Amino acid sequence: MTGRASVSAHGRRLVRRLSFLLAVATLPWAAMAQVQDTADYLRRMDLDGDGRVSPDEYLHWMLYAFDRMDRNGNGVLEPEEQTGGRGRPITREQQKQVILERFHRQNANGDGHLSARELMAPPR
Repeated sequence: MTGRASVSAHGRRLVRRLSFLLAVATLPWAAMAQVQDTADYLRRMDLDGDGRVSPDEYLHWMLYAFDRMDRNGNGVLEPEEQTGGRGRPITREQQKQVILERFHRQNANGDGHLSARELMAPPR
């Protein structure tokens, strides 16, 4: 599957489930890392300070919660590491592909980077 290929129904369910899991996993750190506005969001994700977010920067930001949840560090979120203690195991590579697919959908102008406007746009 290419980076721009459509996501299967299973992939969409996986995205929704992981989005929920990642949101829940980051709740304890929310106050410390709370984003105040669009510019702040971009600034935190834009590691090289060029005013846009590359796929690598997006992955770095989005995989943080996965890595925190992966308590045994084996690169797989086992059911017991997931909210509710159930679900299919999810590999870091599977999550990485889901994130990259989301990145490419959000990259409305196709330039390979996300602007502040693209970051804050509703999911495509």
